[in-house]
Amino acid sequence: MKDYMKAIVAINEIKKAVIGKEECIVKTMCALLAGGHVLIEDIPGVGKTTMAMAFAKAMQLESKRMQFTPDVMPSDIVGFKLYKQDTGTFEYQPGAAMCNLFLADEINRTSPKTQSALLEVMEEGRLTVEGEVYELPKPFFTIATDNPYGSAGTQRLPESQLDRFLICITMGYPTMQEELDIVRGKCNTIPVEDVVPQVSREDILQMQLQAKNIHVDDKIYDYIGRLVTETRQSQEISLGLSPRGTIALARMAQGMAYLSGRSYVVPEDVKKIFADVSAHRLRLAANGKDTTETRRQICENIISRVAMPEILR
Repeated sequence: MKDYMKAIVAINEIKKAVIGKEECIVKTMCALLAGGHVLIEDIPGVGKTTMAMAFAKAMQLESKRMQFTPDVMPSDIVGFKLYKQDTGTFEYQPGAAMCNLFLADEINRTSPKTQSALLEVMEEGRLTVEGEVYELPKPFFTIATDNPYGSAGTQRLPESQLDRFLICITMGYPTMQEELDIVRGKCNTIPVEDVVPQVSREDILQMQLQAKNIHVDDKIYDYIGRLVTETRQSQEISLGLSPRGTIALARMAQGMAYLSGRSYVVPEDVKKIFADVSAHRLRLAANGKDTTETRRQICENIISRVAMPEILR
């Protein structure tokens, strides 16, 4: 079996637990292969946590889940030193982030101080406690859920935190038929229990390496650069994509190409993920209504007016 087919098999397995959301599953898998993190912004009850748990099981990842509330402390995430009286030394007690897949539920309900504990964790794959550095297990992957800004008890995530997420996706309501299928399944069993492990951690690391080596033509880099420049020059946007966002576009495009079984990126790969990579990183001009829907629409407008290059296939 080709390695990319292992990812396809895992996607099909996850679909057992998450009905009707194949595009979200594929993009989340793409982010995992690109070595990034995913923010899922949506109302409660549409399957965000179920999808994260299904990923952990299908990919055989050690997972930990933390419900972010106002009283959660940074030490709950990164850990702390505990004095051992019998040895007279301080011993590190791991926090919730010491795992392969960290599920941060409702991340925008906790304090900025606690959110900031994730910055080093997500960017560098390590954490620092009282001056000592601890490496996180590989692969390390964060899936955070985020209630829409304005929901009771929430606050806007700072730009530095949002920029750490490779993509931000929304799941949305299911169709009526999908919803009835979900209800029927819930009545008989817990959906995640039907998920069978398909991929090992070693497989994931190998697939990440292969995705990283997907060829990106100079014309594709130029296309990405022109899209990014549009976000910085648009009169509708006050804060465009950072260089981290530019890198994220290239990495996600490589992941999309990999899942398609190709060894090279095509313009359509960039087009498919542009809004998911970009929208949460943008800040709109003061005279515009800054909502997720508006930012995604602006991204679609940028895509429509920036010409795609022609690539020989």
